[in-house]
Amino acid sequence: MSGDTAPAQVVEDFFGVVRLLSDGSVVRGDESVLGPAGPFPDVPGVQWKDVVYDTMRGLKVRLYRPTMAPGEGGNQLPVLVYFHGGGYCVGAYDQPMFHSCCQRFAAELPADVLSVQYRLAPEHRLPAAIEDGATFLSWLSDQDGADSWLAESADFARTFVSGVSAGANLAHHVVVQVAAGLIALGAVRVVGYVLFSAFFGSVERTASETDPPDGVSWKVEVSDQLWRMALPVGATRDHPLANPFGPDSPSLKPMELPPVLIVAPEIDVPYGHVLHYAKRLEELGKAVELAEFKGEKHAFSVTQWGEANVELVRILKRFVQRVK
Repeated sequence: MSGDTAPAQVVEDFFGVVRLLSDGSVVRGDESVLGPAGPFPDVPGVQWKDVVYDTMRGLKVRLYRPTMAPGEGGNQLPVLVYFHGGGYCVGAYDQPMFHSCCQRFAAELPADVLSVQYRLAPEHRLPAAIEDGATFLSWLSDQDGADSWLAESADFARTFVSGVSAGANLAHHVVVQVAAGLIALGAVRVVGYVLFSAFFGSVERTASETDPPDGVSWKVEVSDQLWRMALPVGATRDHPLANPFGPDSPSLKPMELPPVLIVAPEIDVPYGHVLHYAKRLEELGKAVELAEFKGEKHAFSVTQWGEANVELVRILKRFVQRVK
Protein backbone atom coordinates (compact mmCIF):
# COMPACT_ATOMS: atom_id res chain seq x y z
CA MET A 1 0.00 0.00 0.00
CA SER A 2 1.19 3.51 -0.81
CA GLY A 3 0.63 4.62 2.78
CA ASP A 4 2.92 1.97 4.24
CA THR A 5 6.11 3.23 5.87
CA ALA A 6 9.31 1.28 5.42
CA PRO A 7 10.73 0.02 8.72
CA ALA A 8 13.63 2.01 10.16
CA GLN A 9 17.05 0.65 9.27
CA VAL A 10 20.12 0.44 11.48
CA VAL A 11 22.60 3.08 10.32
CA GLU A 12 25.12 2.74 13.18
CA ASP A 13 25.66 -0.31 15.36
CA PHE A 14 28.19 0.11 18.16
CA PHE A 15 28.85 -3.46 19.29
CA GLY A 16 25.13 -4.01 19.78
CA VAL A 17 25.20 -1.60 22.72
CA VAL A 18 24.09 1.50 20.81
CA ARG A 19 22.04 1.16 17.64
CA LEU A 20 21.12 4.33 15.76
CA LEU A 21 18.19 3.87 13.38
CA SER A 22 17.39 5.75 10.19
CA ASP A 23 14.42 7.48 11.82
CA GLY A 24 16.72 8.95 14.49
CA SER A 25 15.63 6.61 17.26
CA VAL A 26 18.20 4.82 19.41
CA VAL A 27 18.11 1.31 20.84
CA ARG A 28 20.47 0.62 23.74
CA GLY A 29 21.77 -2.73 24.95
CA ASP A 30 23.81 -3.99 27.89
CA GLU A 31 27.02 -1.95 28.25
CA SER A 32 28.65 -4.61 30.40
CA VAL A 33 29.67 -6.47 27.23
CA LEU A 34 32.15 -3.67 26.53
CA GLY A 35 34.10 -4.57 29.69
CA PRO A 36 36.39 -4.46 31.49
CA ALA A 37 35.05 -7.08 33.88
CA GLY A 38 36.80 -5.82 37.00
CA PRO A 39 36.83 -6.44 39.89
CA PHE A 40 36.61 -2.83 41.03
CA PRO A 41 36.65 -3.06 44.83
CA ASP A 42 35.50 -0.27 47.10
CA VAL A 43 38.30 1.81 48.56
CA PRO A 44 38.16 2.07 52.36
CA GLY A 45 38.11 5.42 54.06
CA VAL A 46 35.97 7.23 51.49
CA GLN A 47 32.41 8.51 51.84
CA TRP A 48 30.20 9.15 48.84
CA LYS A 49 26.70 10.28 47.98
CA ASP A 50 24.69 11.32 44.90
CA VAL A 51 23.24 14.81 44.50
CA VAL A 52 21.07 16.21 41.70
CA TYR A 53 22.72 19.25 40.11
CA ASP A 54 20.29 19.76 37.20
CA THR A 55 16.72 19.28 38.39
CA MET A 56 15.22 19.89 34.95
CA ARG A 57 17.15 17.01 33.39
CA GLY A 58 17.64 14.93 36.53
CA LEU A 59 21.42 14.94 36.13
CA LYS A 60 23.47 13.89 39.15
CA VAL A 61 26.94 14.26 40.57
CA ARG A 62 28.55 11.71 42.86
CA LEU A 63 30.47 13.40 45.68
CA TYR A 64 33.45 11.59 47.20
CA ARG A 65 35.48 12.69 50.19
CA PRO A 66 37.87 11.00 52.60
CA THR A 67 36.18 9.90 55.83
CA MET A 68 38.35 12.31 57.83
CA ALA A 69 37.72 15.10 55.31
CA PRO A 70 35.99 17.89 57.25
CA GLY A 71 38.72 20.50 57.51
CA GLU A 72 40.48 19.47 60.66
CA GLY A 73 42.87 22.20 61.69
CA GLY A 74 41.37 24.43 59.01
CA ASN A 75 42.86 22.38 56.19
CA GLN A 76 40.30 22.00 53.44
CA LEU A 77 40.75 19.75 50.43
CA PRO A 78 41.21 20.58 46.75
CA VAL A 79 38.24 19.83 44.49
CA LEU A 80 38.68 17.46 41.53
CA VAL A 81 35.80 17.62 39.04
CA TYR A 82 35.76 14.38 37.01
CA PHE A 83 34.00 13.59 33.72
CA HIS A 84 33.71 9.90 32.80
CA GLY A 85 34.64 8.45 29.42
CA GLY A 86 32.81 6.48 26.75
CA GLY A 87 33.21 8.37 23.48
CA TYR A 88 30.27 10.61 24.45
CA CYS A 89 28.00 7.67 23.57
CA VAL A 90 28.36 5.18 26.44
CA GLY A 91 29.55 5.18 30.05
CA ALA A 92 28.07 6.52 33.27
CA TYR A 93 29.26 8.53 36.24
CA ASP A 94 28.36 5.65 38.59
CA GLN A 95 29.89 2.84 36.50
CA PRO A 96 32.04 0.58 38.74
CA MET A 97 35.38 1.37 37.07
CA PHE A 98 34.83 5.14 37.33
CA HIS A 99 33.45 4.78 40.85
CA SER A 100 36.51 2.87 42.05
CA CYS A 101 38.90 5.30 40.35
CA CYS A 102 37.25 8.32 41.96
CA GLN A 103 37.38 6.64 45.36
CA ARG A 104 41.13 6.12 44.93
CA PHE A 105 41.70 9.72 43.90
CA ALA A 106 39.68 10.95 46.89
CA ALA A 107 41.64 8.77 49.31
CA GLU A 108 45.13 9.15 47.92
CA LEU A 109 45.37 12.78 46.80
CA PRO A 110 43.38 13.46 49.10
CA ALA A 111 40.61 15.53 47.53
CA ASP A 112 36.90 16.06 47.23
CA VAL A 113 36.14 14.30 43.93
CA LEU A 114 32.97 15.14 42.01
CA SER A 115 32.00 12.63 39.29
CA VAL A 116 29.55 14.29 36.91
CA GLN A 117 26.72 12.72 34.93
CA TYR A 118 26.07 14.22 31.49
CA ARG A 119 23.79 13.51 28.55
CA LEU A 120 24.95 10.98 25.98
CA ALA A 121 24.86 10.91 22.19
CA PRO A 122 23.37 10.03 19.79
CA GLU A 123 20.16 10.87 21.68
CA HIS A 124 21.80 14.13 22.74
CA ARG A 125 24.53 15.07 20.30
CA LEU A 126 27.27 17.51 21.11
CA PRO A 127 27.37 20.17 22.42
CA ALA A 128 24.83 18.72 24.91
CA ALA A 129 27.47 17.08 27.14
CA ILE A 130 29.58 20.24 27.20
CA GLU A 131 26.53 22.31 28.09
CA ASP A 132 25.98 19.92 31.00
CA GLY A 133 29.59 20.38 32.12
CA ALA A 134 29.13 24.15 32.11
CA THR A 135 25.85 23.80 34.00
CA PHE A 136 27.62 21.70 36.62
CA LEU A 137 30.33 24.29 37.21
CA SER A 138 27.66 26.97 37.56
CA TRP A 139 25.91 24.75 40.11
CA LEU A 140 29.18 24.20 41.95
CA SER A 141 29.67 27.94 42.29
CA ASP A 142 26.58 28.03 44.53
CA GLN A 143 27.64 25.17 46.82
CA ASP A 144 30.03 27.00 49.14
CA GLY A 145 27.34 27.25 51.78
CA ALA A 146 24.69 24.93 50.33
CA ASP A 147 25.87 21.31 50.46
CA SER A 148 27.14 20.49 53.95
CA TRP A 149 29.82 18.07 52.73
CA LEU A 150 31.35 20.59 50.38
CA ALA A 151 30.97 23.47 52.81
CA GLU A 152 32.86 21.47 55.45
CA SER A 153 35.72 20.10 53.40
CA ALA A 154 36.07 21.71 49.95
CA ASP A 155 38.57 24.42 49.05
CA PHE A 156 36.73 25.88 46.05
CA ALA A 157 39.67 28.18 45.31
CA ARG A 158 41.66 25.06 44.38
CA THR A 159 39.37 23.41 41.85
CA PHE A 160 40.74 21.12 39.13
CA VAL A 161 38.70 19.99 36.11
CA SER A 162 39.51 16.51 34.81
CA GLY A 163 38.20 13.68 32.69
CA VAL A 164 39.11 10.46 30.94
CA SER A 165 38.75 9.84 27.19
CA ALA A 166 35.65 11.77 26.03
CA GLY A 167 35.52 13.17 29.55
CA ALA A 168 38.96 14.69 28.96
CA ASN A 169 37.67 16.26 25.75
CA LEU A 170 34.75 17.65 27.77
CA ALA A 171 37.13 18.96 30.43
CA HIS A 172 39.11 20.84 27.78
CA HIS A 173 36.03 22.57 26.39
CA VAL A 174 34.69 23.51 29.82
CA VAL A 175 38.05 24.99 30.84
CA VAL A 176 38.13 27.01 27.60
CA GLN A 177 34.67 28.39 28.46
CA VAL A 178 35.92 29.31 31.92
CA ALA A 179 38.96 31.07 30.42
CA ALA A 180 36.66 32.94 28.02
CA GLY A 181 34.55 34.16 30.93
CA LEU A 182 31.46 32.30 29.74
CA ILE A 183 30.80 30.54 33.07
CA ALA A 184 30.15 32.49 36.27
CA LEU A 185 32.17 30.71 38.96
CA GLY A 186 31.59 32.69 42.14
CA ALA A 187 33.92 31.31 44.83
CA VAL A 188 35.14 28.54 42.51
CA ARG A 189 38.58 29.07 40.99
CA VAL A 190 39.79 26.60 38.37
CA VAL A 191 43.54 26.46 38.97
CA GLY A 192 44.37 23.48 36.74
CA TYR A 193 43.01 20.72 34.57
CA VAL A 194 43.91 17.09 33.94
CA LEU A 195 43.34 15.07 30.77
CA PHE A 196 43.54 11.28 31.04
CA SER A 197 43.74 9.51 27.63
CA ALA A 198 42.04 12.44 25.90
CA PHE A 199 39.69 11.71 22.99
CA PHE A 200 40.42 14.20 20.20
CA GLY A 201 40.16 13.80 16.44
CA SER A 202 40.80 15.41 13.07
CA VAL A 203 40.23 14.69 9.41
CA GLU A 204 43.99 14.34 8.95
CA ARG A 205 45.21 11.07 10.40
CA THR A 206 47.98 10.82 12.96
CA ALA A 207 50.64 8.10 13.00
CA SER A 208 48.89 6.31 15.86
CA GLU A 209 45.78 6.09 13.67
CA THR A 210 47.38 5.03 10.38
CA ASP A 211 49.78 2.59 12.04
CA PRO A 212 48.50 1.87 15.56
CA PRO A 213 50.74 -0.14 17.88
CA ASP A 214 49.90 -3.74 18.64
CA GLY A 215 47.46 -4.18 21.49
CA VAL A 216 45.36 -1.02 21.13
CA SER A 217 41.96 -1.22 22.80
CA TRP A 218 40.11 -0.36 19.60
CA LYS A 219 40.72 0.39 15.93
CA VAL A 220 40.47 3.82 14.34
CA GLU A 221 37.16 2.79 12.78
CA VAL A 222 35.66 2.70 16.28
CA SER A 223 36.83 6.26 16.99
CA ASP A 224 35.35 7.37 13.67
CA GLN A 225 32.03 5.74 14.51
CA LEU A 226 31.86 7.39 17.93
CA TRP A 227 32.50 10.80 16.37
CA ARG A 228 29.79 10.18 13.75
CA MET A 229 27.29 9.47 16.52
CA ALA A 230 28.45 12.23 18.87
CA LEU A 231 29.08 15.24 16.64
CA PRO A 232 26.30 17.33 15.09
CA VAL A 233 24.81 15.58 12.05
CA GLY A 234 27.01 16.14 9.00
CA ALA A 235 30.02 17.45 10.96
CA THR A 236 33.51 16.16 10.24
CA ARG A 237 36.26 15.31 12.72
CA ASP A 238 37.61 18.84 12.18
CA HIS A 239 34.60 20.20 14.06
CA PRO A 240 35.91 22.35 16.96
CA LEU A 241 34.44 19.92 19.50
CA ALA A 242 36.61 17.11 18.09
CA ASN A 243 39.65 19.06 16.94
CA PRO A 244 40.71 21.92 19.25
CA PHE A 245 43.14 23.15 16.59
CA GLY A 246 40.99 22.64 13.50
CA PRO A 247 40.33 25.23 10.77
CA ASP A 248 37.17 26.49 12.49
CA SER A 249 38.35 26.16 16.10
CA PRO A 250 38.69 29.30 18.23
CA SER A 251 42.24 30.44 18.88
CA LEU A 252 43.55 29.42 22.28
CA LYS A 253 46.43 31.91 22.14
CA PRO A 254 44.64 34.77 23.95
CA MET A 255 43.06 32.41 26.49
CA GLU A 256 44.51 32.42 30.01
CA LEU A 257 44.32 28.65 30.39
CA PRO A 258 45.40 27.21 33.73
CA PRO A 259 48.24 24.67 33.92
CA VAL A 260 47.37 21.27 32.48
CA LEU A 261 48.53 17.73 33.24
CA ILE A 262 48.20 15.54 30.15
CA VAL A 263 48.34 11.77 30.69
CA ALA A 264 49.18 9.98 27.44
CA PRO A 265 49.28 6.16 27.27
CA GLU A 266 51.38 4.98 24.33
CA ILE A 267 49.27 2.03 23.14
CA ASP A 268 46.31 4.15 22.12
CA VAL A 269 44.74 5.23 18.83
CA PRO A 270 44.27 8.87 20.02
CA TYR A 271 47.91 9.01 21.24
CA GLY A 272 49.02 11.17 18.29
CA HIS A 273 46.22 13.66 18.91
CA VAL A 274 47.15 13.90 22.59
CA LEU A 275 50.81 14.61 21.79
CA HIS A 276 49.74 17.19 19.19
CA TYR A 277 47.50 18.89 21.76
CA ALA A 278 50.36 19.11 24.26
CA LYS A 279 52.78 20.41 21.61
CA ARG A 280 50.41 23.11 20.36
CA LEU A 281 49.67 24.34 23.88
CA GLU A 282 53.39 24.54 24.64
CA GLU A 283 53.93 26.52 21.42
CA LEU A 284 51.26 28.96 22.63
CA GLY A 285 53.15 29.46 25.88
CA LYS A 286 50.75 27.52 28.10
CA ALA A 287 51.90 25.61 31.19
CA VAL A 288 51.90 21.94 30.17
CA GLU A 289 53.04 18.81 32.00
CA LEU A 290 53.03 15.76 29.73
CA ALA A 291 53.15 12.36 31.41
CA GLU A 292 53.66 9.61 28.84
CA PHE A 293 53.08 6.03 29.89
CA LYS A 294 54.92 3.55 27.70
CA GLY A 295 53.23 0.19 27.30
CA GLU A 296 49.90 1.38 28.71
CA LYS A 297 46.55 1.36 26.92
CA HIS A 298 43.68 3.80 26.56
CA ALA A 299 42.02 4.75 29.85
CA PHE A 300 44.39 2.56 31.89
CA SER A 301 43.65 4.89 34.79
CA VAL A 302 40.23 3.24 35.20
CA THR A 303 40.47 -0.17 33.53
CA GLN A 304 43.09 -1.69 35.80
CA TRP A 305 45.14 -0.99 38.91
CA GLY A 306 48.84 -1.71 38.86
CA GLU A 307 52.26 -0.09 39.05
CA ALA A 308 51.43 2.43 36.33
CA ASN A 309 48.39 3.60 38.28
CA VAL A 310 50.46 4.04 41.43
CA GLU A 311 52.84 6.21 39.41
CA LEU A 312 49.89 8.07 37.90
CA VAL A 313 48.53 8.96 41.35
CA ARG A 314 52.00 10.12 42.41
CA ILE A 315 52.20 12.44 39.38
CA LEU A 316 48.64 13.66 39.87
CA LYS A 317 49.22 14.33 43.57
CA ARG A 318 52.39 16.30 42.83
CA PHE A 319 50.52 18.36 40.21
CA VAL A 320 47.62 19.13 42.55
CA GLN A 321 49.97 20.11 45.37
CA ARG A 322 52.17 22.25 43.11
CA VAL A 323 49.48 24.22 41.29
CA LYS A 324 47.96 27.00 43.38
